[in-house]
Amino acid sequence: MASAPEHGAAAAHIADRIREAIISGEYAPGTRIRQEELATEAGASRVPVREALRMLAAEGLVTLVANTGAWVSSLSLSECQEIYRVRERVEPLLLRMSAPNLDDAELDRLDGLAAAMAATDDPELFLTLDREFHLSTYGGAETVVLSDLVHRLWNRTHSYRRVYTGLMDDRARETVHDEHRLMVAAMRDRDLDSAESLLTSHIRRTRRQLAGHPELFLATPR
Repeated sequence: MASAPEHGAAAAHIADRIREAIISGEYAPGTRIRQEELATEAGASRVPVREALRMLAAEGLVTLVANTGAWVSSLSLSECQEIYRVRERVEPLLLRMSAPNLDDAELDRLDGLAAAMAATDDPELFLTLDREFHLSTYGGAETVVLSDLVHRLWNRTHSYRRVYTGLMDDRARETVHDEHRLMVAAMRDRDLDSAESLLTSHIRRTRRQLAGHPELFLATPR
């Protein structure tokens, strides 16, 4: 019989696999998660699978229904709006805490990510680069609680950001690219007020665009 530490390690591994599948779009909101398939894939019993699902439920990524099963969590429009409003408040704060600790090499890397986003027409590549860009801007912050909160908020809304990316027209895309470049420039100048303001507007724009498409939320079963 597997020990508790072995079950714990297996559960963490399975949770990582499911989380990545949700973020990558392999599991869309409302998708049923079948425990027996996960157990077979992982070569494990259902015990660590159930523990992994409980971990993800605590993160808000999975919804567990007693005696029924597990589904990838979906958000209502009001829930998504609330998460974005929280992001508008906490991410600029995290950026302010991080930016003074980003050196020239890290800022050069951010410029490279911004340029790569502007050069691609692939929505999935854009999403990957955009996530790396923003989370990297927070990498200099010496915090545990706030960084973890922001990562969880990103994970919960990532499926809807994927939809938003598909809705952007050329003008909206150019605005996004300009804001990325301006944020890096503001961080280079140590102009944290401008960097915060740009990021706040950046997040708010996505929230407003999503609010204009309530059908996206009605289409995802809970």
